[in-house]
Formats: sequence, structure tokens, C-alpha cells
Amino acid sequence: MPDNQSNSDYLSPLFEGTVPSNQEELEPSIVVKDLHKSYGDKKVLQGINFTVYPGELFGFIGKNGVGKSTTIDCIIGAKRFDSGEISIMGYDIKREDVYAKTMFGYVASEPTCYEMMTGYEYLEFIASIYHVSEGNFKANYHYLCKRLDFDEAELSNYISEYSHGMKQKLCLVASLIHNPEVWILDEPTVGLDYTTQEELKKMMREYADHGRTVFVTSHNIDLLAKTCDRVAIVNNGVVATFVDLKRNPNQAIQLPRIFVDVYESGGNE
Repeated sequence: MPDNQSNSDYLSPLFEGTVPSNQEELEPSIVVKDLHKSYGDKKVLQGINFTVYPGELFGFIGKNGVGKSTTIDCIIGAKRFDSGEISIMGYDIKREDVYAKTMFGYVASEPTCYEMMTGYEYLEFIASIYHVSEGNFKANYHYLCKRLDFDEAELSNYISEYSHGMKQKLCLVASLIHNPEVWILDEPTVGLDYTTQEELKKMMREYADHGRTVFVTSHNIDLLAKTCDRVAIVNNGVVATFVDLKRNPNQAIQLPRIFVDVYESGGNE
């Protein structure tokens, strides 16, 4: 059961680390190379290519049905792909899937957790999978619940009693409970209240700024424009263009227009 220790009595190992000075000289954290995936005769992914580095907050956007979630499902090993290569922190998601999966935390577009468990049991279960020590487990869940304004008293209740927003917060806590190198988020703000959305934006930025990698997809282009270092826009089963907001911060204002232009032109750069 959750203890009554104050949040301030724990020093969480989360959000610690140094900011890489020359990212592209580091080993990539995510590599997706020539990724193809079809559903029957329908070709969804037709050669997706991108590389993400430690210390980077990377956005992945596109219209509905262009393969964003399919790409993520391939990255996390939830779906098989027809051809191509994917590695996470140097581990091939096909050949070294167990090692690759220890490297990331994942938040789905719809909260998925075992509703017959209490919130605390679920977090404890996830932590046990990743062999998180008791001390780090307590430090991390106290810290994350505080950041996300999740009432720890609710952890004693069954997840089936939670609202959609509470389930989403629980999944966010679970995704970081093992302090992963890579944080993958698929539409993470859905169902969250405004203040929690703002806090999550800060957390994503902080996580990248301390040397980790954040990969996020969202229909909220303004959110990504304000937080991301780079954004990939997907069209026709490939990455149509990359927008480097770190090197060209003025493009943050132009990102919605760039997005629309990609689809109005129907082509790829």
C-alpha cells in the first residue's frame, strides 16, 4: 500500500543528467530506417526514415491515417513490420526486443492499464517488470504524482473507478517509473485538464534537457511548436519534411502553415 511519507522526503533520480553539447556526435537513441508496413493491399508506411538523438524532444505529426500510430507500434515492438530497421539505444527491436523494451517508457493515446488492480498495485507491477529498487520506486512515484497533481490517496482505489484523466495520469507515472532513456508519447494530452497539460509540457522539455529522448505525436501542433527541437511531418507513407525548431526558432510560428502546405502540395520534400 502507498505509504504516508512526504513527497519532499524523497530525492527522485528522474530529470537528472547533463545536456549534450553536440547531439549528433552521440549514438542515436532512436533509428528508423526504410520502414515499410502494409495491411493487406494497403501500404501504410512506404519508407519511413528518421534518427533521434539524446537530449532531443522530437515531434512526429501528420493527418489521421497516415501511419503515425503504426510507426509508434513498430518502434515499441507491438506490431511487426514488413521491412526496414528499428533500433532503440542501439538495440534492434526485432533481434534484441527484450533489451530494447527496457530502454523506453510508453504512453498510449488511450490509457490502458489493468483495471482490476489498484493504482498502487499497477505501479508496483510495472516497477517489478523493470527491476526498480524499492527506494527508487517510492521516490519516483511520489515525485511523479506530485508533478502531475495525482492525489496519492487515489492509489488505494481500483483503476476501474478512475476517470479517463486519472487513468491517463497513472499511465504517465507508470511510463517513467523505471527512469527510461527514451520517453515515447502518443497523444499524451488527451483527457488531461489544462494545468496538467502545461505541467506535462514542462516535464517533456525537462526530460530532454537532461539528456534523455522524448518522442511525441500529437494533433496539437501549437504544443509541439512550443516544445519540440525538431518535428517530422508524415505524408504518403514517408517523412515529407523535417522542421528544425532549435536551429530555426522562428519556424515555430510557421509550423501550422508548413503542415498545411505539405498536404496541399501532396508531395514530399
